[in-house]
Amino acid sequence: MAKDKKASKEAAQEPKAPDQARHSAKEKPRLRARFEKEVAPALLKELALDNAMAVPRLNKIVVNMGVGEATQNSKVLDPAVNELGQITGQKPVVTRARKSIAAFKVRAGQSIGAMVTLRGDRMYEFFDRLVNVVLPRVRDFRGVSTKSFDGRGNYTLGLHDQLIFPEISYEKVDKQKGMNVTIVTTAANDNQARMLLKHLGMPFRG
Repeated sequence: MAKDKKASKEAAQEPKAPDQARHSAKEKPRLRARFEKEVAPALLKELALDNAMAVPRLNKIVVNMGVGEATQNSKVLDPAVNELGQITGQKPVVTRARKSIAAFKVRAGQSIGAMVTLRGDRMYEFFDRLVNVVLPRVRDFRGVSTKSFDGRGNYTLGLHDQLIFPEISYEKVDKQKGMNVTIVTTAANDNQARMLLKHLGMPFRG
């Protein structure tokens, strides 16, 4: 008995191997890392900026899917919410009409679509997939227009079919749905924003 107690005491005093970390640190998205290492220094030089904090960067990406049929049947909104969640990896919020429009039979407060606002790592991951995977899947793709800036350094891209996203299964789609992707930047003007997006891989025409 005494021998067993001595063995237990010695075992307790032996240094234990460190427990394996339950959660490994998430790697920084490759596009975010490239922005910090390559894009930001290049823009600082090309734009002749004195302060690195003045370098334009992505602020947020808003993905909006309108569902006009929801005004007649609210259940058609469910597939849109589900698909937008699969595309962005984030739970969408339902968008509602701000005011009534009699001609379209829309009442104020009525559900008319779904929207997701991406920031941080998810924003960079989505942009990376958008320019390198999604847009090349568009039939006869020749690049995106340079005329879709809003004058304040933000860019909106219209997509006509959710099936260009590999996360969406063709067999489970009930109807083709379009969406708008608005890329909000900290750029002082459209020219700065265009340079930023081009450096990040946006395939502009021409």
